[in-house]
Amino acid sequence: MLVQLLAATGVLAVLTVVPGPDMAVVTKRAIASGRGDGLRTVGGITAGLLVWGVLTVVGLAAVLAASATAYTVVKLAGAAYLLLLGVQALLQSRRGPAAPSAGSAPAPSGNPWRTGLVSNVLNPKIAVFYTGLLPTLAPSGISPRLGMGLLVLLHAALTLVWLSGYVLALAKAGAFFERSAVRRALDRVTGVVLIGFGIKVATSRP
Repeated sequence: MLVQLLAATGVLAVLTVVPGPDMAVVTKRAIASGRGDGLRTVGGITAGLLVWGVLTVVGLAAVLAASATAYTVVKLAGAAYLLLLGVQALLQSRRGPAAPSAGSAPAPSGNPWRTGLVSNVLNPKIAVFYTGLLPTLAPSGISPRLGMGLLVLLHAALTLVWLSGYVLALAKAGAFFERSAVRRALDRVTGVVLIGFGIKVATSRP
């Protein structure tokens, strides 16, 4: 069981550090509004993973993953949200830099924690990931639900540690990111990346 758990940790760690929508959302909030908002966004993202984890353990995520209609509804809602965040970042870059203080950049939901939560809850790929991959990683010797729950908690912990460390690294380079040209460039890049992920989510299949 220990060997299986270590192997699962390695797989989840690799999947966690691969750049995706979560990192783009965190980058936007951390650069625009500071370390505190960045960490709160990470907290929301982690909470979103736990929501999907609970749905997976009780079986609802499998229903979503198997239902083309339900998957499409959540997929399009998530894609629209990422597109909104991307457009906001591009508009922010055109307005010019703002003082690097909390709340200086426009937040789509008015709350960084909620931004992270919504961006993850509206990502149906997590449902597919949890119902398709996690069962193959679950350690033997314990009940399937317990094994799945353990892996969900492990994935959430890895995500929390990785993204929090990323935010702290951005904060250490704060003086660099406070340069007007750098902030405008980052807003543009982040906006394009978020829009790209939104399009990718919208055109994805289960």
